[in-house]
Amino acid sequence: MNRYWADLHIHIGRTEKGEPVKISGSRDLTFYNIAKEASDRKGIDIVGIIDCQSPFVQEEIMHYLDKGEMSELEGGGIRYGRTTIMLGSEIEVKDEGLGAAHLLVYLPTLQAMREFTDWLRPHMKNVGLSSQRLYLPARRLQEEAVGRGGMLIPAHIFTPYKSLFGSGARHLADMLDPDRVAAVELGLSADTEMASLLPELDQYSFVTNSDAHSLGKIGREYNELELAAPTFRELQLALGREGGRRIAANYGLNPRLGKYHRTYCGACDSIVDEAQIAAERCLYCGSPKIVRGVMDRIRSIAGRDEARIAEHHPPYKFQVPLEYMPGLGKKKLQTLLERFGTEMNILHRVGLEELREAVGVELAGYIAQARAGTLQLEVGGGGRYGKVSRERS
Repeated sequence: MNRYWADLHIHIGRTEKGEPVKISGSRDLTFYNIAKEASDRKGIDIVGIIDCQSPFVQEEIMHYLDKGEMSELEGGGIRYGRTTIMLGSEIEVKDEGLGAAHLLVYLPTLQAMREFTDWLRPHMKNVGLSSQRLYLPARRLQEEAVGRGGMLIPAHIFTPYKSLFGSGARHLADMLDPDRVAAVELGLSADTEMASLLPELDQYSFVTNSDAHSLGKIGREYNELELAAPTFRELQLALGREGGRRIAANYGLNPRLGKYHRTYCGACDSIVDEAQIAAERCLYCGSPKIVRGVMDRIRSIAGRDEARIAEHHPPYKFQVPLEYMPGLGKKKLQTLLERFGTEMNILHRVGLEELREAVGVELAGYIAQARAGTLQLEVGGGGRYGKVSRERS
């Protein structure tokens, strides 16, 4: 088996002609630019590009396939440079009596995605835009995804807005067939230990992804996979832990850096302990503008008092992206990339002495601490990301 880096949740902001896809995404976040960034700058072997249900995006994919700059792989996926692209779509569902949630669908070929688009069109107001509401039950979407040879994964499953546990339901089976879920995406504010407070999640593989809305955010969370080849079919086997394929590690932000980690008051900007909130009002100012944090939500629905991590769950390694490093501006980052090639090389492979020679002792020290998981962090909450403290541990 070979090892591959994979970030399976990256949005498209616009097409090259300027048509909007993900309204909140950067304008330069096109299908081609994502592929090029992942291959040439980030050094990521597999990316899941979401929003490929858009007919405008599909036209661009065909353009690059016809030019020969990209190619479809026999085992599923599209190849560009060193990177395999998995075609995905994020779709909003809202079953009767439940809250809204986002689900990720991945399909092996462009033709399968085109046929999926045709199925979506009459049940969705605008199939060309990202994360649109599907006016059918969630299980109906699940049947279509799996029946077309694809996979369904609940997106950022604990976040307070548009997620299965954060806003949709108390149990996965309330919304989906548990036996036809390929994996669970943890999201930026949760990790394996937190998710392992819910016994119903023990059976699933966990993935952690960037949910990138800009090129720079690609790879802020990712997975290390053991596969025979970087194809869709091999990814399916890894998520199902079949044939020796598996997820070897999850690399993600320490949950404290996630913008929805703790419960937050939108009126006075305070991070509060939900256990101390009376009648859904802020402990400090009395405002009802409370955004429930991931950690507090998990506590409220947990089936265990202590986490019990399943044997098949790999280590979750806290990885601080380069953009979070204090003192690392565009100029120094470019110096590192010119010397060492890709961000994956800088984060995982380059020796400490080489880093010191390139950018100095202090910044090299921060990168070393990031590898060791010992950086000092300031907690995030209520839509505001946490940050790395300049205090050295």
